[in-house]
Amino acid sequence: MASGSVARNFITAISKNRVAENHYYVTCHKIETLPKKVGKNVTLIDEDPTSYSKLSKILNNTIFSDIFIVMEDIEDVEYVLKNIVLSKTKVRIALLHQWDEIEINLGLAKENCTIIHSDALLASHLYNQLPNVPLIAQNIGLGEGEIMEVHVPLDSAYAYRHVGSILQRKWKIIAIYRNSKQILPSTATMIRPNDNLLIIGKPMVLDGVYRTINKRMGLFPEPFGKDMYLLVDFRHDKDNVLRYLEEALYILNKLKNKNLFVRVIYPNDFGILEALKSSETLNKNVTIAVSYANENLTDLIEFDINEYEIGLIMITIPTFTADNLQDTLYNLKKLVYVFGKESITKSRASMVLMDEQKRMESISATAFDISEKLGLSLHLCDFDPEGDFESKKMTVEHYETLSQILNKDIKITKKVTNPIRELSRMNHFLQVTPFEKSLNTQNMKKIFSIDPNDFILTQNNHPKLLVPFVDLLI
Repeated sequence: MASGSVARNFITAISKNRVAENHYYVTCHKIETLPKKVGKNVTLIDEDPTSYSKLSKILNNTIFSDIFIVMEDIEDVEYVLKNIVLSKTKVRIALLHQWDEIEINLGLAKENCTIIHSDALLASHLYNQLPNVPLIAQNIGLGEGEIMEVHVPLDSAYAYRHVGSILQRKWKIIAIYRNSKQILPSTATMIRPNDNLLIIGKPMVLDGVYRTINKRMGLFPEPFGKDMYLLVDFRHDKDNVLRYLEEALYILNKLKNKNLFVRVIYPNDFGILEALKSSETLNKNVTIAVSYANENLTDLIEFDINEYEIGLIMITIPTFTADNLQDTLYNLKKLVYVFGKESITKSRASMVLMDEQKRMESISATAFDISEKLGLSLHLCDFDPEGDFESKKMTVEHYETLSQILNKDIKITKKVTNPIRELSRMNHFLQVTPFEKSLNTQNMKKIFSIDPNDFILTQNNHPKLLVPFVDLLI
């Protein structure tokens, strides 16, 4: 039943967007309501639906699955509803309410009638255009915000990250829209600025994800988490534990408004433990917890990291490689800072060593972020014994683009040399490198390898920041 401009636009829509199984009958007594062109799937009936005799004849001649009432006069709507009831037609009714708070007398049609409030729809659509408001699916699923579309800003903390490096707990990225095309993401799919992500999950969780995506770079260690976690194992770390705490506090002070949670396991020196605890009283942002019981280490660490919104885990190589902790931390998809013999306080630069393009892109945003926060210059180094620099051209362009976007200078070094030997000559730097599941591969090939990734856990002269990366070959 149609009259008015909304009805005219509705008829135009069903004429253009054809559903093969659907055929539409439009009862309209006002010629100005009809569009200039009507599709073949639309049959026009020039009758007045407010007349019971005329409407009942239409309803008796054809079996309808649905009736839509889109009319501009509220009295006409009420007459049509009465006529439908009198004709004893049991069919779903969709009624467009265009009169704000005026109540329509539905009568006996109430139980089969769905009311669509035009003012509320327009207000909702306008609200969705406001900045910092997520777009949720209102007519799909529960309609409570469990399906959401999120735009990725240019300087988002999620930009240039692979889907697989993001811990998706109680939510999931199910589609990416880019350049008017849909992408069904794999773990290797990279999120780029101006992408629209379709995400699904618990509404409260999605609200948090939305806020995280819209946070700009520069909030390190986000989006991996908010705070820092120092894991101290007295079996391996006792002699240098106070130095490790000093490094952690140095980074904590650089990051601002972050907290440090220190977990001590296997304590066996109460003098050092008391010295460690004294820092807790001196800094309100430091919490120290000691595990005396023989607890399941994996469960303990997973609980801590989830409980305290940890984004950066600080650990030594011996502790990292003990008790299957490497696999535990890899699965948590958090940043891991590995202490070196040289303290981060002496570092003057952060360094990314050229590797496969996907690996380099996956860590690029974090490399810029940590460099900015710690006041380090950023160096992209291509140490290639073959001198094959041309094959890495796309990676260099990627880093140069980020440099312009983030207004952060980058120094690019290309050198024909053995990368292992070159690294051993360098001092005062933080190495930013992918955190892969295969990081600790132990095999005979290492003896002849010139791949720096094979030596991440055996060379401990300088500190390293491991950034989660999903290796699809594993």
